[in-house]
Amino acid sequence: MGAKRVVVIGGGIAGLAAAYRVKKLVPGVELTLVETERRLGGKILTDRVDGFVVEGGPDTFVSYKTAGIGLCRELGIEDRLHGTNKEVRGSFVMRKGRLYEMPEGLTGLIPSKFGPMATTGLISPLGKLRMGLDLFVPAKRDGEDETLAEFVRRRLGGELYERLIEPLMSGIYAGDGEELSLGATFPQLRQSELEHGSLVAGMFATKKKNREAARKAAEAEKAARASTNPAMAAGAPLPARKQWPAFVTPETGLAEIVEALAKTFEAKELLLGTKARRVERLGAEWVVEIEGGEALRCDALVLATPSHGAAPLVRGIDSAMADALAAIPHASTATLTVAYRESDLPKPLNAYGYVIPKREGRAVLATTWTSTKFPHRAPAGYVLIRSFIGRAGNDAGIQLSDEELLRMVKEEQRDVLGITAEPLLYRLFRWPLAMPQYTKGHLGRLSTIEGRTSAWPGLALAGNAYRGIGLPDCIASGEGAAKSVASYLAN
Repeated sequence: MGAKRVVVIGGGIAGLAAAYRVKKLVPGVELTLVETERRLGGKILTDRVDGFVVEGGPDTFVSYKTAGIGLCRELGIEDRLHGTNKEVRGSFVMRKGRLYEMPEGLTGLIPSKFGPMATTGLISPLGKLRMGLDLFVPAKRDGEDETLAEFVRRRLGGELYERLIEPLMSGIYAGDGEELSLGATFPQLRQSELEHGSLVAGMFATKKKNREAARKAAEAEKAARASTNPAMAAGAPLPARKQWPAFVTPETGLAEIVEALAKTFEAKELLLGTKARRVERLGAEWVVEIEGGEALRCDALVLATPSHGAAPLVRGIDSAMADALAAIPHASTATLTVAYRESDLPKPLNAYGYVIPKREGRAVLATTWTSTKFPHRAPAGYVLIRSFIGRAGNDAGIQLSDEELLRMVKEEQRDVLGITAEPLLYRLFRWPLAMPQYTKGHLGRLSTIEGRTSAWPGLALAGNAYRGIGLPDCIASGEGAAKSVASYLAN
């Protein structure tokens, strides 16, 4: 029998992870990765210019989801990862044009510390009282999904949602909490309500559970090490374990991960600047029709494009799958980064940035003080500031010209930060239909998509449109697709 042939369509991080894992799992595989753009990485795009490191898309990833760090370890770049600036903590939330410190202790969007919430100026006394009523609000047990906004208002009140939860949630999904599905975005909140009757009670139970788990893990590790090192049993201190901060990123940008992955492929395995038009199933083979070239034949196929890109590819073979893929809405966004001299700033940027509630009516969604969050991203004596523009239901801002967007961001920084100097440089990145929206009905759409996919031998999907939008989610999605096709090929 000849070598197995696998085609991966999509060269973003999900497609790259899928292709990399396929090569590990399928000995001698003939791999082809097809990517429309002439570069790899998708929404991971790092511009390194004059000592500045400018991220066009994401700039970090969470460490507690292990797929990200695990892949970096395999690629030999784990030692390149580091966390956010330890000398600075916290962020701000805008209210009526002013910046207020974000209360500490927000865990999974839910307050976990009473002190900061009791003293914050973001929430009125009545709003704080309403939050406390969570202990007495009965759990919703009808099994029906609800929006994130409905859930938070029901349990903690509208004021907390509009002034704090909504801007935080928008910063993650660029979405509208009035539309986003609780079950698809924060299912752990519904689970906490059902198990404990209230979010506050659930928060205390989780803290206790985490402390107990940490204690048992430490005891188990000490016992395991003592079994091979008698000095441990005598009470000698344990060697320090690697403790990752919550958010990590490579030294010179997330593109380091893409660059490390790219080195694992041969030139003949990459078809860049090539658009896939449609796929067919002919007997035991998949056929991928591409523009300007011969069709690719393969034994297994991974579609790692956005769902709205996968829909037309499969419409000819499965209209139900295509309809469900096309029904996942997406929001368009943009990021604009500017650089200044530190001396141009009226006051230090002493936090990671700020988020802006929808009710403020601003086109800017959030602003990150990049060189404070990651000091190595700008040369000494300079600062980088990045603004996020566009959210679900409001893409008017990203329809502006480059000059208009720059003017808008400069006005924002003048009004909020008092900066009147001209930027030394700026970088604008537009991301049309880039952010999938897990709106109500998303879980039903997923059920249709996954059910139809399983009906086609050797087909797998990967990407941020399904079960997680973060970088580790996308990596795990790609790796899961690779394992699926490897299992199919083995059997």
